[in-house]
Amino acid sequence: MLRMSKIEKYSFGSIHVDGRKYGRDLIIYPGKVHPEWWRKEGHKLQLEDIPEVLADPPEVLVVGQGDPGRMQVDRRVAETLSNLRVQLVVAPTQKACDTFNELSQKGKRVVAALHLTC
Repeated sequence: MLRMSKIEKYSFGSIHVDGRKYGRDLIIYPGKVHPEWWRKEGHKLQLEDIPEVLADPPEVLVVGQGDPGRMQVDRRVAETLSNLRVQLVVAPTQKACDTFNELSQKGKRVVAALHLTC
């Protein structure tokens, strides 16, 4: 069983995961962090932006929409995840970080795709 990461701190444009600071959007998988995550469109999450998530679906995908919650999730993402039986949680990034930590502590296989700024 892979060790789940812990988000220690989030503030606008910065996040600390497992003792390491990141300054760009990222995806946290069980056992690894994909730093410097880029999307096709900055404030829209599309299927093309999460190929690894779709290839090995978690129980839950937590999406952090940025500090004020501007990043939107394309409806095709929600539909595809539903078909794969993946629970989708979408929230402003601070709430998404809290949710990720809570689910991880409960032993859920959770992935977090986090937009760190607006």
